[in-house]
Amino acid sequence: MPFHFDNTYARLPDAFFKRNEPTPVSAPEMIRLNLDLAIELGIDVDQLDSAEGLAILAGNQRAEGADPLAMAYSGHQFGGFSPQLGDGRAILLGEVVDNDGIRRDIQLKGSGPTTFSRRGDGRSALGPVLREYIVSEAMAALGVPTTRALAAVASGDQVIREGMTPGGVFTRVAQSHVRIGTFQWFSARQDDDNLKILADYVISRHYPDAKEAPNPYLALLERVIERQADLIAHWMQLGFIHGVMNTDNMSVSGETIDYGPCAFLDTYHPQKKFSSIDHHGRYAYANQASIGLWNLSRFAETLLPLFDDDHQRAIATAQTALELFPDHHSNALQRRFTAKIGLESGDTNFDWNLVQTLLTAMADGEADFTLVFRHLSDALEKNNDEIVINLFNEPAVITSWLHNWRARLQSVGLNQALDLMRQTNPVFIPRNHRIEEAIQAGNHGNFEPFQRFNEILKHPFAKQPEWANYESAPMPDEVVQATFCGT
Repeated sequence: MPFHFDNTYARLPDAFFKRNEPTPVSAPEMIRLNLDLAIELGIDVDQLDSAEGLAILAGNQRAEGADPLAMAYSGHQFGGFSPQLGDGRAILLGEVVDNDGIRRDIQLKGSGPTTFSRRGDGRSALGPVLREYIVSEAMAALGVPTTRALAAVASGDQVIREGMTPGGVFTRVAQSHVRIGTFQWFSARQDDDNLKILADYVISRHYPDAKEAPNPYLALLERVIERQADLIAHWMQLGFIHGVMNTDNMSVSGETIDYGPCAFLDTYHPQKKFSSIDHHGRYAYANQASIGLWNLSRFAETLLPLFDDDHQRAIATAQTALELFPDHHSNALQRRFTAKIGLESGDTNFDWNLVQTLLTAMADGEADFTLVFRHLSDALEKNNDEIVINLFNEPAVITSWLHNWRARLQSVGLNQALDLMRQTNPVFIPRNHRIEEAIQAGNHGNFEPFQRFNEILKHPFAKQPEWANYESAPMPDEVVQATFCGT
């Protein structure tokens, strides 16, 4: 069989999950199989890329060694707590150990109802399958810690959302699917015994060095804080907006998870949001760091019984750890954004002020986030500021900034600045209108735009002249105003 499963999560107590078999689909068709990832995972590619492999990835056949289950978790969704969520349309098939010795989950999304479906059909429309494949693989190519896409399968069935739409099944790979919400599941039930089992499991799987700390559970919190602070800074460097930063969508491994109503900025504005269900902008671009800290505070609350028998001392311990987040995130954000303008080190205050002034000018000038940063290197190399000025609807907001920026770069060196900017600023991102183009074509059985876009996004920092039109911002009639959850 293609997978060599070794399923540790399935050996945890029954309170952690409900066993569920996928529900077969009528006419599965492989849309895209990620062969490079399969090789990385140590999977037999020939077997996976076969009729039998397709049946497994569609949920029509159980792979040898699989132990299918739906994970239990709770979560704060847009600030409101739901004590029982769980995998309502996802089934964890099992775990493999990849070529680097890292344990990875293999999960099907859209594979039918589970114990946690709450009267839902457990299916996925095809559009969210295509979106998650595109964005997760693009994020990986951009260097962002993320869940990965192993396969996209058309089910041959229709699902009912706002109307009838083609269905699909997505195979997601993650270092694990344990979320902050998984800890909240046991905390909400005051089940300290299983909470400790979960914490010990996460430490062993993701943070083994924490075992040697005087307080391993405090060390766990500190390491999750560090990874989330870095991760959110990495998102923001690229203009990514998560869309549903609920606690059930925050992985304790530090990977980006859940590419539902997400999007990348076109025209920059700090309060930009895309999610159709984020009515008040809770998860807007500029709010992501504060929401990250809010979510981590909920995580810390679940760990209080493990910190100290004295509740007040436990709270003080958690607060001390959470105070690490703002500086860690701010330092990561400054480091990433100063690199975008060609500055690796130096006067932190002056350089960070340069970044903030540029972002203000971009908002005032209604400039495209990715194009401005990428074309700074072109303007520098060709000594032609018009390349950047033309991206703004009002030249006055950027001309003085360009003068100050060039003056600052005199102490850096042209080649060093150019190399840094080109390594940091992508040429290609999964732009919203291109994703929608791929989804609309896919809904009509044409997967060529989807395949083409995935190939382009494999090399986001390289100029690909034959696909230069994929660099462009959307025309006014192409602008995507909202993105949607797949449920």
